[in-house]
This record gives sequence, C-alpha cells and structure tokens, in this order.
Amino acid sequence: MRERRHLTFLLGGARSGKSAYAETLTSGFPAPWRYIATAQAFDEEMRDRIAHHRARRSNAWETVDAPFDLVGALGAAPKGQAVLVDCLTLWLTNHMLADHDLESECERLEKALAKPKGPWFVVSNEVGMGIVPENALARRFRDAAGRLNQRVAQQANRVVMMVAGLPMQVK
Repeated sequence: MRERRHLTFLLGGARSGKSAYAETLTSGFPAPWRYIATAQAFDEEMRDRIAHHRARRSNAWETVDAPFDLVGALGAAPKGQAVLVDCLTLWLTNHMLADHDLESECERLEKALAKPKGPWFVVSNEVGMGIVPENALARRFRDAAGRLNQRVAQQANRVVMMVAGLPMQVK
C-alpha cells in the first residue's frame, strides 16, 4: 500500500521534464488532484506558457494560483488530496521582485512542507549548475534558490533529479 502522506521533491533544469513527470506521479493517486501554480504572466510569452501547461492537464486537476501565498494554498488543500506545486523557483522570484523577506517566507514554507496532508509533489529548478551569474540580483536569486532547494530536499521523503526527461532517484 502506498504511503498516503509524503513529500516528493523534483529538481531539474529548464525543459528537463520536471512538471510532466510530477503530473504522472500525482495522477497515481485518486482524483481530483490539486495543481498549485506559482507563475505570474507578466508578458505574452509567459501567458502562452501558462496556457500550454493548463491545456495539457485533464479536468481532474483543480488549479489554484498562488504566486505569493503558497503556504495558504497548501493549508487549504483537503487532507489526503494529491498536490503538485509548480514551482518553487517562480514562487521565490515573485517574493524577490516584491522585495519580501525571503528568509521569513522560506521558513513559513518549510514548516508547511514538513507536515504534508497527503501525497505532495514539489517542483523546483536546479539553478546552481551553471556559471556564476554576472549581476548581483541573479547571484542573490541563485543563492536563495540553492538554499531553499537544500531545505526542501532535507525534508522530502523522496528527491528526484530530472535529466533530459529521465528521472534519477537522489533520495
């Protein structure tokens, strides 16, 4: 029998297959599934990306937009419901651009993720494998994302790294 309350953390680079694989894992649990989306559509290209993601999902998915209040969205999920959070790096970006207290927001999220109410799947970008960014904001983001990813990975029951569409079990 499957563990009913757990946290799976999925990491990978851009277009590595994280979201699609996370959707596959989530759909292994009874529907409806909850998709907590953190993206904000600031331009036409991002609106197209969001529309593409939504169109790919069946009607069994309940989409909740949570560009800032991810903790509230997780808390509102019914006990036992499979939840997919996509993605932590966009959520972090939203808070950075709004000049919010990142440490406080990350601590709140870490506490919420420590007590999953069902099977939870969290997607994040691995941004630390490239060159050192040329500007201070990009370096600050890379460092904050790396620290957040480490914190979530420590709590997760399972960590999967996606490489070219292939899942690699890390933990």
